[in-house]
Amino acid sequence: MFFDGWEKQPKKEISPALLWEYDLSSKDWDWQKMRKIVVSRVIERGRRDDYYAMFQIYGGFRKVREIPLREKRDMNWCCVLFGLKMEDLCSYRKMLLRKRLMNS
Repeated sequence: MFFDGWEKQPKKEISPALLWEYDLSSKDWDWQKMRKIVVSRVIERGRRDDYYAMFQIYGGFRKVREIPLREKRDMNWCCVLFGLKMEDLCSYRKMLLRKRLMNS
């Protein structure tokens, strides 16, 4: 996996450019409440340091795969990057369920 050993990396920070429309220095900013947006942005546009920072903030790969991704290419990227199967992603399972419901 690409990011094995993320725990051993020096402390990283997510680039403020990824979250340009939010005031990250505000006392109201909450990384936990904004988890879906942060993870989505890192997966869509992040660099290596952004990934390390994301894992440090959220505690690794397991939390990341719970995030709903809208684009199939982002789901594919996560599977390749984290060594997952599509079925491991909640986004993929929801997409299959949606298709099944629409066809019934």
